[in-house]
Amino acid sequence: MAVVGHVEWVKFARVSHVPRAGEVVHARDPFEEPAGGGAVAAVQLARLAGEAMLVTALGEDEHGRRSLDRLRALGVDVRASFEQAATRTAVTLADAGGERTITTFGQRLEPLGEAEAARWTALGARDAIYFTAGDESALRLARRSARVLVASPRARHALGRGVPLDALVLSAKDEIERGELAGVEDEAALVVFTEGERGGSFRERSGASGRFAAATPPGEPVDSYGCGDSFAAGLTYGLGAGLDATGALALAARCGAACLTGRGPYERQLTRREL
Repeated sequence: MAVVGHVEWVKFARVSHVPRAGEVVHARDPFEEPAGGGAVAAVQLARLAGEAMLVTALGEDEHGRRSLDRLRALGVDVRASFEQAATRTAVTLADAGGERTITTFGQRLEPLGEAEAARWTALGARDAIYFTAGDESALRLARRSARVLVASPRARHALGRGVPLDALVLSAKDEIERGELAGVEDEAALVVFTEGERGGSFRERSGASGRFAAATPPGEPVDSYGCGDSFAAGLTYGLGAGLDATGALALAARCGAACLTGRGPYERQLTRREL
């Protein structure tokens, strides 16, 4: 299993509620982690498969170096190019209900298919790859390496150029992701729309469509950051392991529900022992 995508250095904190315009609120329990869609999915895949590779780009700065060390400590084989740019950062606030609000700072760094060919050679043949960021050449290299290729519409610089996808997964509530779907969804054999506690829906190129149920969280909701990325990783793992769409979606829902019960994205992700 592997991920081609982005990393952000995120500062997390809890608040009673997200501040309204002009309001001051006090945050508690702050901590920092490398996160973003690529990082969170890679850790979840490593926990499901026993190992996973992340092909990414980081800034030549402290946040980039700390991201590399932390993700490796979490069991991810990180293959990163280092750029003369700042690693993107973000602040995430989780309210009393566990819902998260994210503010990002700086440009998202994306892996390029034409840079550092050794990283792509190391990718080799994979049962499944999840693609969250990169250019068109990176997507084509991922497609060549992957038996199953799943993508996020946020990989907008690479999609819409005729590269076939096995699945495309997005949040039905995310206006940006839905906006990026136009001209892209026909490239995917399966398109999945997540709806949080309502489960979600899917449609296949064959014309089949339906809904899937949310999984019951294995504890009290704590923080929704990373639930969607963990869901996407679970879907990627399930399809790569040979499950049909129904089975892969059920596993993905369990991954999203487990992540909801932990502090930040990594405290409570589904593991191989729980499959």
